[in-house]
Amino acid sequence: MDRHRAQVDALVEDVLEQPGEVDPALRSAASRNQAAELPLELAAYVDKIERHAYKVTDDEVAALKRNYSEDQLFEITVAAAVGAALRRLEAGLAPLGKRGR
Repeated sequence: MDRHRAQVDALVEDVLEQPGEVDPALRSAASRNQAAELPLELAAYVDKIERHAYKVTDDEVAALKRNYSEDQLFEITVAAAVGAALRRLEAGLAPLGKRGR
C-alpha cells in the first residue's frame, strides 16, 4: 500500500475537500458513515452504501432527488463509497500488520 499512498491521499482530498455541490463537512460525514452528522434522509442511504450498495433502489434515489440534485447525490454517494472502500482496505491490511492510510 505504501507505493499507492500518495494516490489514495489525493483521491480522498479530491472527494472530500475540493469545492463541490455539497459542503465538505457533509461529504466527510458521509465518508465516515456518521449518521448523527447527516440529515435523517441521508443517514439510511449512506449506511446502505456502506453495507449493501447493490441494494440501493431507483425509488430510494428518486425520493432523495426531492431534496438533493443529481450532482449532490453523486458527491454524497462517491464520498460514502470511498469511505467504505478505505475501511475495507484497512480491515484487509490489518492481519498483515499494515495500514492503508
